[in-house]
Amino acid sequence: MVVEIKYILIGVAVLLLFFSFVTVQQGTIAVVTMFGKYRRIMHPGLNFRIPFFERLNNRVSIQNRAIEMEFQAITQDQANVYFKAMLVYSVLDSQEETIKNVAFKFVDQRSFIQALIRTIEGSVRGFVATKKQAEILLLRGEIVADVKESLDHTLETWGFHLIDLQLNDITFDAEITTSMAKVVASNNLKAAAENEGQALLITKTKAAEADGNAIKIAAQAEKEAAQLKGQGIALFREEVAQGMTEAAEKMKAADLDTSLILFSMWTEAVKEFAEKGKGNVIFLDGSVDGMEKTVKQMMAANMTPQKK
Repeated sequence: MVVEIKYILIGVAVLLLFFSFVTVQQGTIAVVTMFGKYRRIMHPGLNFRIPFFERLNNRVSIQNRAIEMEFQAITQDQANVYFKAMLVYSVLDSQEETIKNVAFKFVDQRSFIQALIRTIEGSVRGFVATKKQAEILLLRGEIVADVKESLDHTLETWGFHLIDLQLNDITFDAEITTSMAKVVASNNLKAAAENEGQALLITKTKAAEADGNAIKIAAQAEKEAAQLKGQGIALFREEVAQGMTEAAEKMKAADLDTSLILFSMWTEAVKEFAEKGKGNVIFLDGSVDGMEKTVKQMMAANMTPQKK
């Protein structure tokens, strides 16, 4: 009988020893209660507890956790915006007071997740309601910053910390998406038209400058050609006048009639008209007096530039 009692006591002692030690996994902290009241926390590793009196009420994970979210918001101009987001959060720290808040602020983990999601959705909806539909796509960073600023204090009282809120997808109703695409397309066409207009203006300007330069060059060349032509005619007339003067002097010295010079000029003129004429009719006085009058007029015309 004594031996049996001894074995029973040894068994009870072994059982008590077995229930006196608890293993807490890495990345978690155990919350210990006694008679339903919070008593202390246990950190990762092997921990001692009072068997049958201290009970593990909860195991709190201090690792990062992620939640995928989908929700809708309405902009200031009454456009529906659809968000797909990923929330990353964790326990604020491993301090005792923080772990107590995490363990006892909510009835269970499901209630906390629901409160967290609804709070974030409300914060995003409040921010979006102050913006217009065209601004939303450019404000991802501002939305995240606003949510963090408005939720940090609240989450800290719950014992949690918002690490990141990633807005992976922002979409609108099909009609709004189509109209936005048309606006983008029209803006691109407008920009292309402006670029094309600028290019055409530059082309026209360069062409006008080239035409102006060509006109200036042609005018300068024509001016120079006219000057050279005038100088040639003047030289020609000067040579003719000089030749006629010398011929007249020689004929006078030989006691010959100088009217032969007029007759020669007359015949040369008629010959020139006949060879190089283009069908125009020229009426000449064929009499001796008429011929003399015409030749004198020609000589006077030739002599005038020489005198000048």
